[in-house]
Amino acid sequence: MDPNQKRAKVVDRVDSVDTGVASFESTRMCPFPDEVLERVLSLIDSNKDRSSVSLVCKDWYNAERWSRRHVFIGNCYSVSPEIVAARFPRIQSVTLKGKPRFSDFNLVPEDWGADIQPWLSVFATAYPFLEELRLKRMAVSDESLEFLATNFQGFKALSLLSCDGFSTDGLKAIATHCKNMTELDIQENGIDDLGGHWLSCFPESLTSLEVLNFASLNSEVSFEALEKLISRSKSLRVLKVNRNISLDQLQKLLLQAPQLMELGTGTFMQELVSGPLTDLKNTFSNCKNLITLSGLWDATSLYLPVIYPACVNLTFLNLSYATLRSGELSKLLSHCKSLRRLWLLDTVGDKGLEAVGSSCPLLEELRVFPADPFDQEIFLGVTESGFVSVSQGCPKLRYVLYFCRQMTNAAVATIARNCPGFTHFRLCIMNPGQPDYLTKEPMDEAFGSIVKACPNLQRLAVSGQLTDRTFEYIGKYSKNLETLSVAFAGSSDLGMEYVLGGCPKLRKLEIRDCPFGNVALLSGLTKYESMRSLWMSACNVTMNGCRVLAKERPRLNVEVMKEEGGDDGEAHKVYVYRTVAGPRKDAPPFVLTL
Repeated sequence: MDPNQKRAKVVDRVDSVDTGVASFESTRMCPFPDEVLERVLSLIDSNKDRSSVSLVCKDWYNAERWSRRHVFIGNCYSVSPEIVAARFPRIQSVTLKGKPRFSDFNLVPEDWGADIQPWLSVFATAYPFLEELRLKRMAVSDESLEFLATNFQGFKALSLLSCDGFSTDGLKAIATHCKNMTELDIQENGIDDLGGHWLSCFPESLTSLEVLNFASLNSEVSFEALEKLISRSKSLRVLKVNRNISLDQLQKLLLQAPQLMELGTGTFMQELVSGPLTDLKNTFSNCKNLITLSGLWDATSLYLPVIYPACVNLTFLNLSYATLRSGELSKLLSHCKSLRRLWLLDTVGDKGLEAVGSSCPLLEELRVFPADPFDQEIFLGVTESGFVSVSQGCPKLRYVLYFCRQMTNAAVATIARNCPGFTHFRLCIMNPGQPDYLTKEPMDEAFGSIVKACPNLQRLAVSGQLTDRTFEYIGKYSKNLETLSVAFAGSSDLGMEYVLGGCPKLRKLEIRDCPFGNVALLSGLTKYESMRSLWMSACNVTMNGCRVLAKERPRLNVEVMKEEGGDDGEAHKVYVYRTVAGPRKDAPPFVLTL
């Protein structure tokens, strides 16, 4: 095997792909011409499958190398842009993730890294034909966005999710220079909103737009410019506006784009409507293709009925910005018989969740967020009762994220029996260390019932008062688990040992504020190279333990984030990940790579 092929094999492993064991030397003559094989492999969409077939033989490796157009990189430091460019010469679309997920909880300092510019500098030479870039938790500057806009002449699609470091001036550069944009999707970013003038910078010749999402921005945009842009974008299928767009304005946009499949509305406040409600209702009734609806800021019972005609084909309803009560939700859901995904605020209460159970038999995903996570009134929000009601009426439920302030072991056991098909189960009891509020027992049996009853579980987030027994259950029964998130739980190092010794498919382990120390950390010596990453913060890990890990596994990056004034012997925040690129070159002074 030549050096490039050896390196390529490791790249595929780093790129979050399971690989089989294959020898390039055991190659037999491929019966297909290169052109035919490349065409066949180009029909495979899964990165995991493509990486597997690339290991069959040299011919398949080369065909897969030349035919791949999209690459997914789950950790921007697991591989360098130079290695990616050498492995795949014809990439047109890149998905790239940066900071660890716990950055969403402000546990990762802002200047930690994950800068997109080094990648763009390499791509400008290697992939001048790049068309799509999708970034998550990356550091993106205005200068990088301008570089992107001016160095990739055929660039079409930009998606920024939970990124930071840029302003609306960067969006202005994208709008001005990218003449063939099909997608601009800006979600939940730490953006410096300098005003809505950027939306007026799209050229009048632009007619190719298919996706436009600026729902998370705060400033007002030129409605005249927006309306003109929508009117000439005949292929637009996704439009999500911010809360500054009134219902009157939304009606005008919908008249220009009745073909929309996904809509994020602006505000639904009463005083912002001047025309008859029947006109607005008729406009929504003409949106025959609508399958996703979100936004609905400040929705009231007076104006919710205008969307009823558009609900018949909805498969995804996102109400995470609408503080609805149970009665309002019940009436709305009676028109949404095809829902597969539903996001809610806990203002709907248990009565609202009863309506979910009785109205949404096809539901596969439910997320319930706290309207005010810092409100300690336990009588507000949702409880175990609402969760049980959903599980009784929605047997196809596969994905749940549920924030609540009380739960019982018995309720979770019932939920597990009712919905054994869970692949994602994320229960967040918001008071750390909260036991079963009725029996005062730990919540061990709750999560034990989930992992026993749900053999296809891939992602699990645990909460409440938990002992090592919970982790013993997880290690014994969770044979398909890929991601585990743990906070304020466990009794000893044994808990983490159970997980690392018993979950063969584990790829991401996220731990904070747990009593796990060096013994727990080093119990994963044989595991970490097959995982994507390990995060541990506010645990009992020391610098010496991290040094042992780094010495024993030199192919891992073992990074410790030091805190000012902290004990030099403690490793307060530890991030461990596999890489073929070696220690990163842009680590700030507070990040020590061992």
